Order: sequence, then structure tokens, then C-alpha cells
Amino acid sequence: MIDIKFLRENPDLVKENIKKKFQDSKLPLVDEVIELDKKIRALKAEGEALRAQRNDLSKQIGQLMREKQIDKANEIKDIVSKNNERITEIDPLLAEYEAQILERMMVIPNIVDPSVPVGKDDSENVEIEKFGEPVVPSYEIPYHADIIAKFNGLDKEASGRTSGNGFYFMIGNIARLHSAMLSYARDFMCDKGFDYCIPPFMIRSDVVKGVMSFAEMENMMYKIENEDLYLIGTSEHSMIGRFKGQIVKEQELPITLTSYSPCFRKEVGAHGIEERGIYRVHQFEKQEMVVLCKPEESMDWYNKMWSYTVEFFRSLDIPVRTLECCTGDLADLKVKSCDVEAWSPRQQKYFEVGSCSTLGDAQARRLGIRTKGENGTYLVHTLNNTVLATPRGLIAFIENNYNEDGSISIPKVLQPYMGGLKFIK
Repeated sequence: MIDIKFLRENPDLVKENIKKKFQDSKLPLVDEVIELDKKIRALKAEGEALRAQRNDLSKQIGQLMREKQIDKANEIKDIVSKNNERITEIDPLLAEYEAQILERMMVIPNIVDPSVPVGKDDSENVEIEKFGEPVVPSYEIPYHADIIAKFNGLDKEASGRTSGNGFYFMIGNIARLHSAMLSYARDFMCDKGFDYCIPPFMIRSDVVKGVMSFAEMENMMYKIENEDLYLIGTSEHSMIGRFKGQIVKEQELPITLTSYSPCFRKEVGAHGIEERGIYRVHQFEKQEMVVLCKPEESMDWYNKMWSYTVEFFRSLDIPVRTLECCTGDLADLKVKSCDVEAWSPRQQKYFEVGSCSTLGDAQARRLGIRTKGENGTYLVHTLNNTVLATPRGLIAFIENNYNEDGSISIPKVLQPYMGGLKFIK
């Protein structure tokens, strides 16, 4: 959510930003906010004037009563009474207009960084850089579900009976590999100086509204029936919500956290849930990184964060590339975002395994997360990035470490988490 003062002073810039995001239906909201803001400021000025006049008149009434000028005092009392009636009318009007402004401001998109390429959707995202050589081996790489089946590592038939489509049982060394990757991701980030955290896996609606747009919320979140609670779609939601309404000490910034959680998503949209494989599912696990920092440091942290994900996947012998997300692919709260994609030797193309975003002060403004320094109190900036989301990360690992004899190589960094195994056979 952007600052209303910024919108008031830069309406054309806000409208141009809406156009860049191909959300022209939201253009009228800018003028509506400006008109409502004018009404609010006029009502506040009127209310302040009436209260000041009431105070002055009340003093006069006391003086007139002491001087026995009863008729004159009663005339002024009538004026004070009318002022009070008008003040009681103003307060609910202010609340109504402020609620209308908030409703509109919550859906006006954040101002994107000037470096973000303009494009309608993810098909217009721009490749930035490749890391590692994307190899296509001379032997066939089977579909990931078929590879896992050779190790008796997946039972989707049983999960269909217990939970329905979009869930899975993971078994044996494949399940162990899945957990090993998450443990390694945790330690990888701790070695970078991030504090490890396990957050709540459910959050209240006010936190949901603070960390994401309404469209994202509707398409992603599972609501707990008869409770003001939602299952998290990523631990970033809990992690940012942890600081709701807080004033963080400036000397404590940046706050750098890495968090583990299961994640739950409806996956509403055109992609659909995978019937056989585990690429797109309703439930997965994730190691995340979250940073709260000063505004002037946020872009430096953004570049550090995505580079950590690249480094993590390269340590597992997985070639990756980074893509700059275009304006139309950015969620409304995001200022800038890039995806990290892993190489699939089976498909001979890259697929998304992580996403890094800076949201400026949008989440902090919604949730009231501030810091206090020598120059006063101001909103922090928030950033988030995927270290590892798996089973999607597991798919990338299996394909890139699959050998001609059907075994899976375990890179050196992962061997301690696999009991010293160098191969799964």
C-alpha cells in the first residue's frame, strides 16, 4: 500500500504505474481517493474549527453567567449545542470516508522500481543471467515420478484415498533426501548469518491482509472453518506478521531470518494440479529468508538474497538462471522481483524453484512496522526470498543428479545429511 501523501502529490505517476501493470480498471480509484481525501481534510478542518469555537464560547458562557446576562448566555448555549450536533455528524462521516479510502488504497498497486521491465504476464519476463552449464546427457532422463517410483519413494494412490488430488506420501530414501535438502538449506542460511525460526503455520486475517493482495489471498489461502485463521502459503506471512504494530530498534536493523514451514496452497488458476507427479501440489515444505531493513539498504539486500539461492542450488550441481519479473507478473505489493529457475535436463528447459522480492514499505505500512532513529520514526522495508521449496527443488535435484545406471548421485555438501551416502541405488 502506497503513502496517501505520495498519491495526493503524484496522481499521474500512480496512474502511469497502474497502466504499466495492465490494470486499467483501477485507474478511477486514484481520483476517487483524491476526492475522498479532500472531503476528509475539509471535515477535519471543520471539526477542529467547531471544537475551537465551542471552547471559546464555553468560556464566554461562564463569564456571562457570572455577570447575570442569562439571555445572552442561553443564546451562546444554543450555538454550542448546534456545534455539538454538527461534530457528532462529522465523526461517523470521517470514519465512513476513511474506510472507503482504505478499501481503494489496498488494491492500488505499489510503485514498481524503474528497472522493472514492462510486460503483461510471466511470458514477458526477462532472463538476467545463467549459472552453470545446462547439460543434456546422452541417456534418457525419465519423468520425475517414474524415477522416484524405482525407489518406491512415492505413493499418490494412497494420498488420493486419504486427502485427494494434489497430495503425496513420500517414502524411504527419497523422503530422506527431501528432508536432507531442507536441513542443508537451513544450515546454509545460518552460515550466512541468518537466525533460524519456526513460525506459526496459521495466521489471522489481519495479518493475511497485511502481507498480500486480495487476489493472492483468494487464490492461495485455505481458511479454517469457524475460525479467524488461515493456513500459511509461505512462512514469510508469519515472519512479517511477527512484527505487526511494533517499533523495531534502528540499531537492530537489518533483521535477517530464515524460516522453515510446511506451506498450503489452493493453486487456483490455469496451471492445475499434477495428477501423477509432484511439481504442483497443495502441500509442500519450504526454507525461506526474510529481511527487515532500512529503506536505503533494501536493494542491496535484494541482490544478496537471490544470489544466496543461486549459490545454494549450484552447490547441489544444479544449473540455474535468474529471470527479472515484468510489471504484469508482479503482485500488487511488490516493488521488484526475480525468479530463480533450475535446469530440467528431461524437458531441456528451466523451471521456477524460487522467487526473491522487495516490497518496499508496503507490508510495513499495512501492518504498522516501524523503526525509530535519530531522525525520527519511519517504516522499515521488507524482503523475502525462497531458499528451497520442495518437492519442486527435489525434482530439480533428482533430474540433474540422475545417472545412466538409474542411481542418484549425492553431492558432497549433502552427504552428511544422508548418513554419508554418495549414491542412492
